Amino acid sequence: MKKETKLVRTQAKRTSFQEHSTPLYFTSSFVFNDSDQMAALFNEEEEGYIYSRYSNPNVDEFVRKMADLENAENGWATASGMAAIFTTFAAFLQQGDHIVSSRSVFGSTHRLFTEIFPKWGITTTYVPFDDVKSWEKAITPNTRIIYLETPTNPGLDIIDLKAAGELAKKTNTLLVVDNCFATPVNQRPLDFGAHLSIHSATKFIDGQGRGMGGVILGSNELIAKIQAFARHSGPALSPFNAWNFSKSLETLSLRIEKHNANALEIANRLEAHSKTEHVKYPFLASHPHYEIAKSQMMGGGGLVSFEIKGGLAAGKKFLDSLQLLSLTANLGDTRSIAIHPASTTHSKLTEEDRLKVGITPGLIRISVGLEHVDDIWEDIERALG
Repeated sequence: MKKETKLVRTQAKRTSFQEHSTPLYFTSSFVFNDSDQMAALFNEEEEGYIYSRYSNPNVDEFVRKMADLENAENGWATASGMAAIFTTFAAFLQQGDHIVSSRSVFGSTHRLFTEIFPKWGITTTYVPFDDVKSWEKAITPNTRIIYLETPTNPGLDIIDLKAAGELAKKTNTLLVVDNCFATPVNQRPLDFGAHLSIHSATKFIDGQGRGMGGVILGSNELIAKIQAFARHSGPALSPFNAWNFSKSLETLSLRIEKHNANALEIANRLEAHSKTEHVKYPFLASHPHYEIAKSQMMGGGGLVSFEIKGGLAAGKKFLDSLQLLSLTANLGDTRSIAIHPASTTHSKLTEEDRLKVGITPGLIRISVGLEHVDDIWEDIERALG
């Protein structure tokens, strides 16, 4: 079956009631037939369900769909996107280990690298997103993970996944990619040599701002190590959110197609507007990494960033003038969303660090939704004045 069909037709095994749509499995634990089966399940000699912190039919259905999308052997779902990121590092790192990361990362990920991991003797070296040679120079004998986002948050810069995959292979280092912005419909990092692909399912995977979750996808061997950590540390995805996400995946391909089309149109109109500059969208021909984006992405995604002439004051005025677009701490929703990264998602960074990754005082990031593109543009154009 094609991937779109699998997203619709992959389901947990039907119960004796022969339901057409997968039911919710609201249970903390599962009953064993006898003591022998109980022992076999706990000793992993037999497959089955024990406890919903370990596994649950709704969670398994969601993970199977995501693994199919990413061309991964297996996956593990978590309670949030940041739980997926933390779980990945915690499963593979120990005191004295080292991370090489693209400088452009989500604000909470940055705080993991700079405030939390150092307490446990884990260090991080930031490297420019577009200079793979500097990445190789930063790798030391104790480097365990190369980490990156592409497109980056919030500047929408593009990192060459093929080059990163080749470097990871050459240096025998684990390559971990945050694929949240692109989604597996637009980009599949494992196809380019990444070992693990991470998503905040809260964003485009859900697509409707209803629940929180995360997922990690990769080989059976690597996911087994994540499972060994996660089963005992407990960042489990709830059955209800897993059920929500699994149903959302049935329409993911259609939604992403519309997000891509709307965002490209908005990007083109913004680029032509007299009050904007530095418009960034992966599939704009003016994007500095347009050719790389076209080589590794099937679509440009649903996010557009741009600088409003006039800096911080102009940026705040723009946000306060919006009537249709929402001001909220999320993205990937059916509804269009605008945010000012310098004062919100990346406000904990110093001004110097923000500027290093292109977060200027007037930078605006728009998550372009599924409304009619003319209505989205009318609101943006009015707010621009």
